[in-house]
Amino acid sequence: MRRKAAVPPSPLPQRRGIDPVRLRMPSPGSWATVRDYLVERLPALGASGIDDMLRERRVFGADGPLEPDAPFVPGAFLWFDRELPEEAPVPFALEIIHRDDVLLVVDKPHFLPTTPRGRHVTETALARLRRELDLPSLSPAHRLDRLTAGVVMFVVRPEHRGAYQGLFQHRLVRKEYEAVAPVRADLALPLAVRSRIVKERGVIAAYEVPGPPNSETRIELAESRGGLGRYRLVPLTGRTHQLRVHMNSSGIPILGDPVYPVVTDPAPDDFGSPLQLLARLVEFTDPVTGRARRFTSGRTLEAWTSYDSWARGPGGPPS
Repeated sequence: MRRKAAVPPSPLPQRRGIDPVRLRMPSPGSWATVRDYLVERLPALGASGIDDMLRERRVFGADGPLEPDAPFVPGAFLWFDRELPEEAPVPFALEIIHRDDVLLVVDKPHFLPTTPRGRHVTETALARLRRELDLPSLSPAHRLDRLTAGVVMFVVRPEHRGAYQGLFQHRLVRKEYEAVAPVRADLALPLAVRSRIVKERGVIAAYEVPGPPNSETRIELAESRGGLGRYRLVPLTGRTHQLRVHMNSSGIPILGDPVYPVVTDPAPDDFGSPLQLLARLVEFTDPVTGRARRFTSGRTLEAWTSYDSWARGPGGPPS
């Protein structure tokens, strides 16, 4: 059985809570130099971009910066810093629910991504927490959509990462969400929605197709007033956008959703009228301590407590 090669420590520090890019050169490989490999591996940077990086000594091996003519070494690791995009600061705070030497649990605001992805890199919960709490080894136990607020768990030490991520992979965490959406008098609740959801890479919206179900959500109406309902959502599976898809297909799309039922494209700095979806609770048996754990969000959904304020958004016209 082939043993996985140990990864050497990075010769580059994090920048603003973001790890350097790490590549491992293939084995076997037919490239003569590191430059030849990078030009083929990273076509978006172009040959001139790779040449600039090597000339400026910004590409590192385990022992330090590499020369422009450094030979290709099968199986060796490379590191370099990615270009950090300009990002609109997310003007909402993360609240700490729980912190110990193993686990960090936070109450994430709307609009802040959990982890770096696409155009959101430094303005993410992971990067912010690494910087503010001086926890460079922090990693996510799971992910919450950028537009969804609520409970998110992070693992402090790398050796515990697999145990906590495994809880979510094996559906050993009970999760409960809250949403604000219209009320349908003809919809019998509680309702168990089961469907087959497909999410294609590069396509914003997920969609339902015929076939064996791969997703299930229980929808309950906690209370209603003025044509709106406060719903309790219990997902039994964890497909991308599952709750939003199931609420929309039930005829009760969640307020503030820019994708369901119609895809829109809000500006990156548009923080008005957030999606009214909140990860309210997680419960599980701790895989490290064996203790029963229960963490809840202290946030409220603004469309339920003050609909006019939510609809106006920050800086909107007075009512």
